[in-house]
Amino acid sequence: MFDYRYHALSLAAVLFALALGVLIGVAIGDTNLVSSAKSGIVHNLNAEVGEARQQADTLQDKLSAEEEFSHGLYPLAVHELLNGRSIGLVFLGSASNEINALVKTAVTQGDGTLATVVAVRKPLALENIAREAAGTHYAALNESPALLEHFGELVGRQLVSGGQRVDQELLSRVRGGLFTAFDGQLTHLEGLVIARSPAPEGTTAEQAEAETRFEDGLIAGVSAAGVRAVGVEMTSSTPSQIPWFKGHKLSSVDNLDDQAGQAALLYALAGFSGSFGVKATADSLLPTVNSSTTTGP
Repeated sequence: MFDYRYHALSLAAVLFALALGVLIGVAIGDTNLVSSAKSGIVHNLNAEVGEARQQADTLQDKLSAEEEFSHGLYPLAVHELLNGRSIGLVFLGSASNEINALVKTAVTQGDGTLATVVAVRKPLALENIAREAAGTHYAALNESPALLEHFGELVGRQLVSGGQRVDQELLSRVRGGLFTAFDGQLTHLEGLVIARSPAPEGTTAEQAEAETRFEDGLIAGVSAAGVRAVGVEMTSSTPSQIPWFKGHKLSSVDNLDDQAGQAALLYALAGFSGSFGVKATADSLLPTVNSSTTTGP
């Protein structure tokens, strides 16, 4: 039996499709409509870009004001932190002119003096050191690894102690074999900055063990002399030496190349303890009012 309702619905669907097609065709063919839509989109995008630029300018102005404030506050924040103290810088490994300059600038701004800068050779030239130590029991340094830690401790003590007879002490005799760089003078130091490099490629296990013994002794000698030591590195330093500093119970700064890092170095030398900087190993960017302070090393 023929169903008129079905026929009517089919016809209506066909007519609706035809009408929709006509409308779409007209819309596509209407260049004015397309142009109007395009203009609306461009206008909205221009408005959004303008708003974003205005926000960026506002944020840049705020950032510039914050930078001006921090630069203006910095001299006040670090003024006389070191109060005329003599500070030393020790490179355990390769010397860095950049670190040297940053430490010197920071120490000077804190009213201190960078009096001594040395770089310890890596790996240690044990034969040369033993030859220069002739006449002492350290002349057997190349044959007795057990002497290395005692030797390092003596070097640490003499490096920071100074005194009238410093030129006659063992450290002055072995300078040529021990150091790759020496600037300033051996004198009494009231603070020590340490920058450590990883062992050079090709270092043998025996050489690495010798360096470990010597460095452990050096830190112990500085501490025994009552001088505070602080480890430093740059934000780009790889691998980071902060775990090594922590292992030797030294305060440290991992962003010396930032102004905040230089301020942290001065506060650490002045007695604030902690690991400061921007890396995951840092306790905080700077010491806080609740940070612990010590009077000793």
